Amino acid sequence: RIMRPDDANIAGNVHGGTILKMIEEAGAIISNRHCNSQAGEPCVAALARVERTDFLSPMCIGEVANVSAEITYTSRHSVEVQVNVMSENILTGAKKVTNKATLWYVPLSLKNVNKVLEVPPIQYARKEQEDEGKKRYEEQKLDRLETKQRNGDVILPVINPEPHTVGYSQSSLIHLVGPSDCTLLGFVHGGVTMKLMDEVAGIVAARHCKTNIVTASVDAINFHEKIKKGCVITVSGRMTFTSNKSMEIEVFVDADPFVDEPRERYRAVSAFFTYVSLSKEGKPLPVPQLLTETEDEKRRFEEGKGRYLQTKAKRQAQLQQAAQQ
Repeated sequence: RIMRPDDANIAGNVHGGTILKMIEEAGAIISNRHCNSQAGEPCVAALARVERTDFLSPMCIGEVANVSAEITYTSRHSVEVQVNVMSENILTGAKKVTNKATLWYVPLSLKNVNKVLEVPPIQYARKEQEDEGKKRYEEQKLDRLETKQRNGDVILPVINPEPHTVGYSQSSLIHLVGPSDCTLLGFVHGGVTMKLMDEVAGIVAARHCKTNIVTASVDAINFHEKIKKGCVITVSGRMTFTSNKSMEIEVFVDADPFVDEPRERYRAVSAFFTYVSLSKEGKPLPVPQLLTETEDEKRRFEEGKGRYLQTKAKRQAQLQQAAQQ
């Protein structure tokens, strides 16, 4: 579809959340088609995880987004979907890849939302494809468990914070989940949640550096628990790390059952977003150094630095491998 002004920021760059929502819609369509392709109990494929997603090139107002999806692996109870996004300048015909994403879906019964159904298997062109997919499945399963175990943090307001501190830029958004946000089962679409997360992360980044900012990448987004229609969700974001030209922002979503639910607040989704600062000409700008004050902030900064260096090393290795080929 064509990118319109309400899809973008004031500089004309399309919001990362808008692209993430389109990616999830494509993933949901193909996984639902596949999971209901055989005779049996009807189901809805629920988003469980999005692997790290890099925004390879910015997309602008007036460009056309082409989103394509393919199922690349199935386990007994989950589906792996690969999604590619390409932007097209309809004036010049120029095309470029902007995103590549991997999503995992789980089929839930329409009759019993707590029942996970079996996934129809796919045919692999080569045995190696199945083996590689199984390896990815085991890795994401382990990472989801580790992420869920460290999900106890909350963001508290800070009185009169100093500029460039964590408290100065942190932000929260409160949203009542309505019918238009939800699937047939009455649970929030993953794409809706990711779009809200990107909005909060963008506010944090803009507050920190006071410039035009764009989403550079998103680390794995883990959907720990479903969010029902009628819940009040709080989407919270805080700066965890800054390099010379990038900012890492932790974002998590807490859900408060609001209607006919005795359950207490719970952590539903968590992820790390990375943003870069751009000039009016679209050139990268230096990012102000994050000032850490507490021991927890210093610990999170070092953890973010570790993720940054690991990603940087992996990218350099990929470039070297591509150059050798």
